[in-house]
Amino acid sequence: MKHSKEIQFPDLHLLTDKEMFEASLIFYQNLNLRRTIREFSDKPISREVIENCIKTAGTAPSGANMQPWHFVLISDPKIKKQIRIAAEKEEREFYETRAPKEWLEVLAPLGTDDNKPYLETAPYLIAIFRQRYGKLPDGREVKHYYGLESVGIATGLLITAIHNIGLASLTHTPSPMGFLNQILKRPKNERPFLLLVIGHPAKDAKVPDIKRKNISEIITEF
Repeated sequence: MKHSKEIQFPDLHLLTDKEMFEASLIFYQNLNLRRTIREFSDKPISREVIENCIKTAGTAPSGANMQPWHFVLISDPKIKKQIRIAAEKEEREFYETRAPKEWLEVLAPLGTDDNKPYLETAPYLIAIFRQRYGKLPDGREVKHYYGLESVGIATGLLITAIHNIGLASLTHTPSPMGFLNQILKRPKNERPFLLLVIGHPAKDAKVPDIKRKNISEIITEF
């Protein structure tokens, strides 16, 4: 089997057991403060800051290192307005005709509806696309395996990077999301995965009083 050229594994800083515990605890405590919000400020954010977060997302592992993701960074008010109009239309139809009763009951305590002003208020939207296949240098198409898993991991890193710099985010998944391909002029080999809203929280932003599962509920050991 032919292998790609190899390089030395990066010389990571070796921590003691105590340092590892302290670092893991600090990181957890920081991420435990992360909350999804729906009330954003329009306070500007440096484009370079968001680009660094996207570069962080691009470090995610992927099937055969195909990196099957594409991030569209949106700050143009006209484009954000188009996205809001299209998203609210899909959400309205979903809530009124397509959403199962059980799902509506789950959403009820969160107070979500088809009104999405944050799609225009927040300074940035990132439309995340999954590439179903790529193009080789000779023009041939190559299928991307484990695309959903790969893009999901990259999105998780992106959300973590955004929280790490003191910003808030909202994962928005109107269904269907084909309008993003049309508005953002993305090719047919890409499918919308998620629309991420990014910004500072509004001064009076509120979030539902919810609790996360206890460690005993999310881990099994052997």
